[in-house]
Amino acid sequence: MHDWRKVVVTPTASIKQVIEVIEAQSLRVALVADENMTLIGTVTDGDVRRGLLKNIALDAPVNEIMNRRPTTADWGTSRRELIEIMERLDILSIPLTKEGKLAGLETLQVAIAKSRYENPVFLMAGGFGTRLAPLTDTCPKPLLKVGDRPLLETLLLSFIKQGFVNFYISLHYKPEMIKAHFGDGSKWNVNITYVYEESPLGTGGALGLLPKSMPKLPIIMMNGDVLTNVNYQRLLEFHENNMAAATMCVREYEYQIPYGVIKGEGSRITAMVEKPVHRFFINAGIYVISQDVVRSVPPNHRIDLPSLLEEKMADRQNVMMFPIHEYWLDIGRMDDFKQAQIDIRSLDI
Repeated sequence: MHDWRKVVVTPTASIKQVIEVIEAQSLRVALVADENMTLIGTVTDGDVRRGLLKNIALDAPVNEIMNRRPTTADWGTSRRELIEIMERLDILSIPLTKEGKLAGLETLQVAIAKSRYENPVFLMAGGFGTRLAPLTDTCPKPLLKVGDRPLLETLLLSFIKQGFVNFYISLHYKPEMIKAHFGDGSKWNVNITYVYEESPLGTGGALGLLPKSMPKLPIIMMNGDVLTNVNYQRLLEFHENNMAAATMCVREYEYQIPYGVIKGEGSRITAMVEKPVHRFFINAGIYVISQDVVRSVPPNHRIDLPSLLEEKMADRQNVMMFPIHEYWLDIGRMDDFKQAQIDIRSLDI
């Protein structure tokens, strides 16, 4: 049994603090209660991501995103009955109350169990890495060490840790070095298949090189120069629950204008905003792609993945975005590479 008290937070706790509680306890829920232990609401990973899509900042209080009407049960309800309720309502946990006070938490433990995923994972590792020269003059970017192992190996191990076993790696620049390091994946008890781009095809064009024999399941596709601890299980669940043709991971990006912004009508000033902050969602380079989209790309057809997704949106196909609040770093420049050397020490990857 878990200690449910460790997931109790106050309504003034920040969303960022609640994320840390949810991830630390592996129960995928936080319980919001007042000083008298009266349940006010619950917060799940889904509530957090829906809040991000509404541009609610991570330093905002959790009461801005919590579910104020969660399903609860009385203390003493049989576990069989609780399981029946959770299965019927398709929820993973139920807070328990006694005389109006929070008294416990029952969970199906689904999120904790180790799972195995047959979904193909497609890692893009063919780039030249020119912005990291001279490091990449003699070594392909995916083999540059972050901490004590190559970047691509860290990425591979993060998927293996979450239960993925079928990997496809796209190569172009110094492919023999990458093949020599990873082989067929047997030393990690996984399967690695390589596809080779004779000339760079773009992130979308590489899909056309994938073998027809791969598992007929949604593909997780990822740039090989991203360092992250995203939960891929939740990403797949989101993709499948929304019946998406494709799902793009997005990250919030803030840009502060370093001047006072003046709004006016003619010569009259109507408003002044000092150094306003604008928030955008940027492409995080992580995708889930349906097999229909994969099969729509002919061999040796050059196209970038964002352009491919724009075509699918024009055809009214369901293209979704999945906001990530987890650690994420695109190692494109030397400064990013240096930051990764610092961050890897404290990451559970």
